[in-house]
Order: sequence, then C-alpha cells, then structure tokens
Amino acid sequence: GYSILTDWVFVESINTVNLTDGLDGLVIMPAVLIISAFCIWAYLCCNVLFSNYLDIPYINGAGELVIYCAALAGAGLGFLWFNAYPAEVFMGDLGSLSIGAAMGTIAVIVRQEMILLIMAGVFVIETVSVMLQVTYFRYTKKKYGKGRRIFLMAPLHHHFEKKGWKETQVVVRFWIITMMLVLIGLASLKIRWWRKIFF
Repeated sequence: GYSILTDWVFVESINTVNLTDGLDGLVIMPAVLIISAFCIWAYLCCNVLFSNYLDIPYINGAGELVIYCAALAGAGLGFLWFNAYPAEVFMGDLGSLSIGAAMGTIAVIVRQEMILLIMAGVFVIETVSVMLQVTYFRYTKKKYGKGRRIFLMAPLHHHFEKKGWKETQVVVRFWIITMMLVLIGLASLKIRWWRKIFF
C-alpha cells in the first residue's frame, strides 16, 4: 500500500513539473516556494517537542533535509535570476525532472505526500489539463470523426497565452496561486482536526 503511494508520488511529482516547464520562470519559483515550505516542515519533524505539539510524525534525522532544502531553494533563486523573462538560461528536461524528483522524495521522507498535492496545485492542474485535453480529443475523434478540444492549447499556461495573457502575466499569476497554496499547506500544521479527517 505505502510503496504504491510512494511510487505514485514520485511519478506524478516528476511528470507534473516536467509538463509545467514551458515558460520562463514558471517552474522554478513555485518549486522554490514548495521546497522552502518543506524546509520548515523537515525542521519541525526532526524536533520531538514540535512534532508532538503539532501532531505530526517525528522523523529522526529529518533535520538533515533542512540543509538540502535550503541549498536547493537557494540554487533555485540563483537560477531564477537568469531564467526570468526573457530567459538567458533554460531548465530543460534534466532540470525539471530532477526538481520534481527532489520534491517527491522530500514529501515522502517527511510523510506529507498529500500536502505536496496541495502545495503543488499549479503543477497538478497543468497535468490534469493535458490529460483532459488528450482524452477528450481522442474520444471526440472516435465518436465524431474529428477531434475537439477543451482548452485552446495544453498545458494550461499555453491556453491562457492563446486567450491573450502575456507570458509574464501567466507566470506571475501562477506564482501567486502557488504562494497561496503553500500557505494553505503550512496552515494545515495547526489545523489538526482537518488533517486527521483527510490525511
């Protein structure tokens, strides 16, 4: 059961980040925000007093993740300096796949896979938009002989571009949504009854 969940988190985390990587700065800032939140989470998980008070699993040695998360977030900000529009440096598949793998690994270690799902909501929605587009296109092509689309283009960030949003507007608005989702994820630390019902 748990190994299946772990595998699913890895695969989804890797693929969602990779699918989202299509505009300058779109992936790296949300990744930095999520990893920074997990930095806080890892610190709380490795402290017996904090983990008891917040009713989260105590994980011996999770404090080492704080250093890793801080380094990854710092490197991400350094990368963003050159990846912001107009980008001088591009992430590519190697960067997006490794960042997705890192986020999935951290979430599994601190046992907060569902919180990753919330905080990485932008990545999840981007992936769902691709799945819906492909499924609907194939279904309508089989039924009507011509494929139809739900979105003007998938992933979702390209749909908004086709609607007339500038690239920087799409990117910054997705950053804002991620900030809100990360704050919701961190707020769940104190909403214990909510976490017990759903997680």
